Amino acid sequence: MEFLLEIMTEELPSSHVRSALSQLQDRFRQEFQAARVGVRSLRTLGTCRRLVVVADLEAGQPDEEEVVTGPPRQVAIQADGSLSQAALGFARSQGVAAESLQVIKTARGEYLGFKRLKKGRRTEEIIADIFPAVVSSLSFPKNMRWGEKSFRFSRPIKNLLCLFDGRVVPLELAGLKSGNRTRGHFIHSPGELEVSNFDDYRRLLKEHFVVVEPEERKRSIECQFEDRLSEKKAEVYPDEALLERLLWNVECPLVIMGSFPESYLELPLEVLSTAMREGQKLFSVVSGRKQLPLFLGIADAPADPRNHIAAGNERVLKARLEDARFFWNHDLKINLSERVSRLKNVVFQEKLGSYAEKVDRLQKLVAYLADRLELKKEKKDLVEAARLCKADLLTDMVREFPELQGKMGGLYSREQGWPGTVSRIIYEHYLPEGLEDPVPVTVGGAVLSLADKLDTVVGVFGVGVNISGSSDPFGLRRQALAICKIILEKKFQLSLSRLLDKAISLLSDRLTVPGDRLKETLLEFIEGRMRFIFEKQGYRYDLVNAALGPGIEYPIQTEARLRALNELKESQNFEQFILMVKRVKNIVKEPPRARLNSALLKEKEEKELYSALKIIKKNVEEMLARNDYASAQKMVFRLQPPLNNFFEGVLVMAEDRKVRNNRLALLSQILELTGELADYSQVVVENENR
Repeated sequence: MEFLLEIMTEELPSSHVRSALSQLQDRFRQEFQAARVGVRSLRTLGTCRRLVVVADLEAGQPDEEEVVTGPPRQVAIQADGSLSQAALGFARSQGVAAESLQVIKTARGEYLGFKRLKKGRRTEEIIADIFPAVVSSLSFPKNMRWGEKSFRFSRPIKNLLCLFDGRVVPLELAGLKSGNRTRGHFIHSPGELEVSNFDDYRRLLKEHFVVVEPEERKRSIECQFEDRLSEKKAEVYPDEALLERLLWNVECPLVIMGSFPESYLELPLEVLSTAMREGQKLFSVVSGRKQLPLFLGIADAPADPRNHIAAGNERVLKARLEDARFFWNHDLKINLSERVSRLKNVVFQEKLGSYAEKVDRLQKLVAYLADRLELKKEKKDLVEAARLCKADLLTDMVREFPELQGKMGGLYSREQGWPGTVSRIIYEHYLPEGLEDPVPVTVGGAVLSLADKLDTVVGVFGVGVNISGSSDPFGLRRQALAICKIILEKKFQLSLSRLLDKAISLLSDRLTVPGDRLKETLLEFIEGRMRFIFEKQGYRYDLVNAALGPGIEYPIQTEARLRALNELKESQNFEQFILMVKRVKNIVKEPPRARLNSALLKEKEEKELYSALKIIKKNVEEMLARNDYASAQKMVFRLQPPLNNFFEGVLVMAEDRKVRNNRLALLSQILELTGELADYSQVVVENENR
């Protein structure tokens, strides 16, 4: 049966809408599950003015057998087998015949009682019960209280609609009572609309200028983009974040087009698109990668017949572009090298000093990375880019548009005559800013980005700043994710341990946390971010644990271990081999007390195992040297037959202490070899406990 809920509010920020819909979906599912109400489907949708839940639910709870217990058996039944007064009183109080009582065994002992069928509650009753708790549990960055009411919500609630199987479910919230009415667009069709089901609701809203389905709004916007630009052979400059934001800001999306004077096309595309987006939430229009003197916007209106909306945006945009042109021309008058010297007056972090000090560290760190990665040709440009990369923080353009940090440094350095390689490195060095962002295209950009983020993470942790919960003012999680992403995607053969040592040494005069403890904390923190990346990529958690087991000294090796495990997990021998290694680990619980002595190997099976181990180990080491973990793991699987024979024909815990220790030493060498590939004990095997 259909459940429809609409919470109509004053205009919500787009981030609040997305968060609230996600929370509503999770909480209603949890509550219905806890109440034993069958949920065939449940989804949330809405706009900036309405949060909507629509579900297909069972009519009510299933009936269930209930056990009612009374007095203990020894109290309820007398010596002659008759019921005591306590038992008879219990039967009367429950309204049942004394003859229907029976002895019921429980974990606490035997009691006299009876069983009865408990009628399930109707779903509409359950909805009315759980609704206040669900809505009250919604969390927002900021809440409001309105009128004399103590209830808090992101924005004032204006109306409640709640139907189950076409009937109104009586609810009350913040002084409002639920009904079967909603309203159309708050400006263009604000009248009341009576609805009986979701299809009716959706149709009536659409007729009154509200598109309640987010995907339908998005399709409408994209189709209007295409219609507006098809004749001009142009396209929208990609900006998914802005599109997602505006998708939730409108109920009736109307794409408008406007223009601006061509003289502003002398500004770079990055500046034009940012000025449009940040000031007025407008999209740039491009042909190829060339900006056209046009923009697109999204209004919340059914039409703009007199072009008032577009004209208003044109007037405001012209003023913003004039400011941007002033910033561009004024900034270019001061050489970036001159700005570098002023960075000593800009604080990076109170305990870590100025940006001038950070730039000095970056130059040394990129030089170190260039040597480790054998980037002899790129080293000079890398060091120069590191020297200039923070100079744009002192420009008017970046003060106005902070999101252009790095990009403006790259653009200004190009205009002022630095080599294109230097400009490109500076331009890219803030990438990636999030998990979904691309890493720098150039190796130089990736190296400088890695150095910059590493210096920040090491420095902030090193002066004792901790992150907890949602508190991460320096974006350390994001920075550590970027470090992992760059190393993995660029296949940098770097020792994370030595890299941290270098960064710590460059900051040594500033740090307050002891170096050893700091390094341990950093490795654990970075491992957590690497785990997050791998699990986001869809790898099984136990395979991730197994791949991380040998450590993250070389991240690309950790990734290679994981890929190999993932490729081999379906192979015929995989589970049996895992179980075998776990058996070895259970036997060898501590390092052997003696070194392996081949002369003490007496039994045929242990000699064959030792011989196989020597050959396999030699091959595995060669494969690992070329980072071929898939082949190395297949090779290690060949230990399974001789290891099986060993366990069948040899008593490991022999009475002779020397023989016993020697066999343990042999098994220990097998663990040592497999431990280079993965911690197989972390892999979950389906048949393990059978």
